[in-house]
Amino acid sequence: MSGKGRSKRLRDCYEHRYPSPGDRIAKVLSRAGVASRREAERMIEDGRVSVNGKTITSPALNVTPADRVVVDGKQVGAPEAARLWLYHKPAGLVTTERDEKDRPTVFGSLPETMPRVMSVGRLDLNSEGLLLLTNDGEIKRKLELPSTGWLRRYRVRINGSVSEAKLDELRAGITVDGVNYQPMVVTFDRQQGANAWLTVSLREGKNREIRRAMGEIGVTVNRLIRVSYGPFQLANLKQGEVEEVKQRVLRDQLGLEAAPAQKPVRRTVNRPTRGKSAPVEPCPDEQPHACCILRRFLGWTALDDL
Repeated sequence: MSGKGRSKRLRDCYEHRYPSPGDRIAKVLSRAGVASRREAERMIEDGRVSVNGKTITSPALNVTPADRVVVDGKQVGAPEAARLWLYHKPAGLVTTERDEKDRPTVFGSLPETMPRVMSVGRLDLNSEGLLLLTNDGEIKRKLELPSTGWLRRYRVRINGSVSEAKLDELRAGITVDGVNYQPMVVTFDRQQGANAWLTVSLREGKNREIRRAMGEIGVTVNRLIRVSYGPFQLANLKQGEVEEVKQRVLRDQLGLEAAPAQKPVRRTVNRPTRGKSAPVEPCPDEQPHACCILRRFLGWTALDDL
């Protein structure tokens, strides 16, 4: 094996036994409220992120608080405590930061005192009601997963009326253009002139799910209001208003705990006593790394001296 190949195997073994301190760059960006992990990875691949002055294109990198991380020319600060807001989204706003058609966005309509936030899921242009906002990408990801099991409840106004037999199709689960939608909890509330009001509850948030499912049974939705998301309620929040969830409630509902202060990571060399060899863990590879062979003969417990 060439010297270069041996060096690589030594480095691989070292990294296996002594992983780099810090966290993956995408996780750091997510916790700092820049974007979700998946979105952060796309930003990295697009060359929008630099670490210590060097542009990176792969998310396979760990960073520590000592590293200088810059996104789109702006330095990323240390992550703040996780926060969550309730926002009453009016109809006519898109739930994106940048809109190709230059339509008004949710984020452009928030108070200037708000920090940088992300939405938990989306409400389409013509939908309104409760939208959760957070500065923490991990919370965003957790609350968007169907496995969280949180019920999302909507008031839905439809044109005309609808039979219970048609609603039973939604209650059983329906497929639209090859997309399967889980069973919905649907209640007929009242007829109001030419329209009818329904309450629809579901545990997933696929794009335009209610509108598409209603269209499949021949019903047109002309107003859609989300009134709750898990334990969080729209209640009396007025259109355009934002209300922060208290930290105590956030901890209770999401199981968050205050993060303990992290101690600096140190790598130590534990020398064996004279005449005795330190115990060595077996190399996980079928073919032992060169460093593992050296450790067996020399009793080294770290590779700092190699």
